[in-house]
Amino acid sequence: MGGLFVGRELAMANILLVDDENALTEPLSKALGHQGYRTDVADQGQMGLAMAIAGQYDLLILDWMLPQVSGLEICRQIRALGRSTPVLFLTAKDTLDDRVAGLDAGGDDYLIKPFELRELLARVRALLRRQGQGEISPEIPGKSNVLSVNNVSLDVANQVAYCQGQRIALSEKEVALLSLFLQAPGQILSHEEIYARLWPGESPPSSNVLAALVRLLRRKIEQPNTPRLINSVYGKGYCFEAY
Repeated sequence: MGGLFVGRELAMANILLVDDENALTEPLSKALGHQGYRTDVADQGQMGLAMAIAGQYDLLILDWMLPQVSGLEICRQIRALGRSTPVLFLTAKDTLDDRVAGLDAGGDDYLIKPFELRELLARVRALLRRQGQGEISPEIPGKSNVLSVNNVSLDVANQVAYCQGQRIALSEKEVALLSLFLQAPGQILSHEEIYARLWPGESPPSSNVLAALVRLLRRKIEQPNTPRLINSVYGKGYCFEAY
């Protein structure tokens, strides 16, 4: 995978990269980070599917062949849920039938391995432009209707979170989950309670979806070399610690 970096995008897009080749995902996620994108990585299909469902992404980059669940199946299930998130397939499959199968599954673009980094970044920019990805302004939260515990704050009205004063982009489900935690610091929230609050009137998703949602939220609000904020309580649920 060769090529040079191109101009940095102004928008802070959220990208999910699902590929089981660590030799590819590590440099690619770094390259995307240098372009200003926030990138989550999954190395197997089941976790990738759970993260795609739980998170709010502007782009999915999916390897075709994955352990457990293929990238093709991830795309099909996302489309079945009514999601229009752009999907870029990465694959060694290069026949016309393969390309047609990828597009029929709901894919938006297709890149054959090995590829040039410049071409991948150009395709990423093109797909994000179709989504109308815009620049995120550094707003400061107001004083009213703000939940705050430790160094984490949530402006409930505007659905914007801040960690140590820095704005954090959250999905709708992440906002709902963080709001639950901030309203009950130091208390154990059971899995059932969280399901009831985040998916009212719906059949609860699999435990993998909730675990993936918690994992995504941790990545965004927990800082390196600091105490963990969201703790798993075995067999019971989760607890947001108040220090």
